[in-house]
Amino acid sequence: MKITIKTIILIAFIVILQSCVSTKLTIRNIDDNAPSPVLVTSERFLVTEYTSNKKYGYDPDYPVNVFYRNTKDENLNATRYLNALKGPNGEEIFYIKIETCCPFPSKRTDMGAGLLDVYEISWKGQSKPVRLYINIYEKGYLYIPIGFTAKK
Repeated sequence: MKITIKTIILIAFIVILQSCVSTKLTIRNIDDNAPSPVLVTSERFLVTEYTSNKKYGYDPDYPVNVFYRNTKDENLNATRYLNALKGPNGEEIFYIKIETCCPFPSKRTDMGAGLLDVYEISWKGQSKPVRLYINIYEKGYLYIPIGFTAKK
């Protein structure tokens, strides 16, 4: 049997993918029974409840779970969520997706794995930007993380 370059690349890709994906789901706040978010506008969710969990959004085991499968743009629900937030004193926030990380097993993707998106968020007068972990593949209750307020 002749082994081609394509075969070697495919095998290498599969090995790398399997080694990167955790075999155990560590995300603690997935809830398929969470209600679908309410839209205030086509660009913003209504998020009114504050979390008391200091890890919510700040820790990869407690990401903001915005679930995108009902939209055509996988980043749309993350944007809608971030557009619902303000800084601690009502400041306008600025955000940018800076990386993806933290592979986890997921039945909601064709690959069988998902990645978390990491957003850097800043506002005027802030000394250091903060990072929030957002999971676009799974559902969960949407809260306002500690250190943020809700857009009215």
